[in-house]
Amino acid sequence: MNETKVLLVVGDSPSRADLTDCLYNAPGIRLHTVNDADEAMLALQDSSDRFDLLILDSQMHEPASKGMLERIKGDRRLTTTPIVLLTPAQPTAAQLREGAATGAFHFLVMPANRDAILAVVHAALVKSSFRNFLRQQMGAHSERPELLNNCEFSIRTLEEAGELAALIAQACPNADAALFGISELLVNGVEHGNLGLTYEEKSQLTLNDRWKSEIDRRCALPDNLTKRVRLSFQRTEDRITLRISDDGQGFAWRKYLELEPQRASDPNGRGIALARLLSFSSLHYEGCGNVAVATIGPVGDQS
Repeated sequence: MNETKVLLVVGDSPSRADLTDCLYNAPGIRLHTVNDADEAMLALQDSSDRFDLLILDSQMHEPASKGMLERIKGDRRLTTTPIVLLTPAQPTAAQLREGAATGAFHFLVMPANRDAILAVVHAALVKSSFRNFLRQQMGAHSERPELLNNCEFSIRTLEEAGELAALIAQACPNADAALFGISELLVNGVEHGNLGLTYEEKSQLTLNDRWKSEIDRRCALPDNLTKRVRLSFQRTEDRITLRISDDGQGFAWRKYLELEPQRASDPNGRGIALARLLSFSSLHYEGCGNVAVATIGPVGDQS
């Protein structure tokens, strides 16, 4: 991981010393610490500085921290900055949904050990980097995706998943929201479906900054060369339906449709629930779980 600049916004939390020591001593991380939301906004709005990650103590003057999240969401320069929320107790499902609505997709229950802290930090950075890559892909196509009606695609690698997600998202009313969800489903089909990456393996690979290299290695294995993730796109008068299937053995998908508090501090495991919440009108799986069906619409209601 290249040097990453992290802004830590924390008050008098008992875990402040442990957290700052961990991040100050972590290779590749340059830490900047402030004490409150006002100092944080000044640092974030400094045109000469750009932070790769924001870690915010959600219990520090709670109205101020919530207001800060709203200000970040409303500032186009900051909307792509990943946010980790610190909490002294396991967040509720409602708090997870509230955080997601303001762009905070990662939580860290403190106190936590070094590996747990770094796993969440690395996961937030990897996800953010991939989403920024996807945004760059949008607009790079010469096709006119708004003319797509009924079509089918197949992909094999993460790069192909990103390119296809960018193309299909541009055919949807809210391209940025659609990009988030479509990319999650395609990447899940590649990594977990076709390549058999487990939940626990992904957590460890993320901590060690080896997720992408392991995916590339597995993609190149002879047994995986013929496996594909297929996407069917159908547009009707009032909605868009996406059907995404892979060649894997499926998974126990029901528990991943909701933001589960017990997994709040895990570095991964929320993508499907976030996609369902933020990107689609509906999302369900068929059979053993290797077929996802998502809808967007009624189209007239999308912004």
